[in-house]
Amino acid sequence: MAAQTETEIVLYDLACTKNVCFSPTVWRIRLMLNYKRIPYRTVFLEFPDIEPTLKGLGVVPNEAGQLKYAVPAIQHVPTNKYIMESQAIAHFLESTYPDPPLPLSSELGSKIEAQSRTVLGTAFRTSVMPRETDILSPRAQDYFRRTREAFLGRRLEDMLDPDEEEQSWKAAGDGMRAVTELMRTNKAEGPFILGARPSYTDFFIAGTLQCARVVNEGVFQRNMEYAGYKDIYEACLPYMERKD
Repeated sequence: MAAQTETEIVLYDLACTKNVCFSPTVWRIRLMLNYKRIPYRTVFLEFPDIEPTLKGLGVVPNEAGQLKYAVPAIQHVPTNKYIMESQAIAHFLESTYPDPPLPLSSELGSKIEAQSRTVLGTAFRTSVMPRETDILSPRAQDYFRRTREAFLGRRLEDMLDPDEEEQSWKAAGDGMRAVTELMRTNKAEGPFILGARPSYTDFFIAGTLQCARVVNEGVFQRNMEYAGYKDIYEACLPYMERKD
């Protein structure tokens, strides 16, 4: 099925002025599509257009989440089925396109994802989020600023205090070194977390790093100082060639 040239998947992605994918959650799905060689096309949506577009398509909203509508979302063209949220999409793609297989979970992978969220959360919120406005259109900037500043309770510019930013990365250092050791558990068997072949956790890590790279190269390079993150990112590069 994946060998067909007709579009199988329509991927709804987050728009930016660089006209490439930068959302870390969308990258997880894009990496899957590229890895499995599933024919797809991309529809980029500005922040304020996500809800009306997906709602108009009849996508089932997420009533339990903070946002009722978000990307990634996909349309499976052969069945005209719409799915939203990366985990649900990943399970659908793996069951519908099982070759090549992609392990969606593992004990090691779950530990790495959880620890990465913890150690990188503050650093990325301090360094990446305030800089996202640099790659958004004016109307998307307005939406992003209004929603994020309401959530954070402060102006985005105030988060870019050099001392605060440096301190957040120093605080993350020990945790990142610990995670990088976990990432290299199966280094003797291959460059990925589970060894010779990628897993969803590899795409989780690579997608997060690619987001940082599109937003700000300097922030991305901070991550690349840690061997585990660097190894996984470079191993996933063949599946990041298509960015749009």
